[in-house]
Amino acid sequence: MMQTEFEFTLPKGYLDANENLHRTGVMRLARAMDEIVPMNDPRVKMNPAYATVVILARVIVKLGALEEVTPAVIEGMFAGDLDYLQKFYRQINGLEEEQA
Repeated sequence: MMQTEFEFTLPKGYLDANENLHRTGVMRLARAMDEIVPMNDPRVKMNPAYATVVILARVIVKLGALEEVTPAVIEGMFAGDLDYLQKFYRQINGLEEEQA
């Protein structure tokens, strides 16, 4: 059976409004719709880089004790954790470029 969900641990962790730290999570493989739907989001139309935020919010199915991972959660992450998640996304979805 093909693995479609992957566990991760953020380097720093997401601090919620109550100062609770969330570090472990689960990301699922992306589907075509995960990359298509954000293109209709007005925030993405104004700033194409925002697509990353919307896509990550769609594919992260669990983060610590949070009930839901929204674009606002992704926005509130430390830069190092966002970079980690972008690389993890590319890795599990086979989007990494081959090293020369």
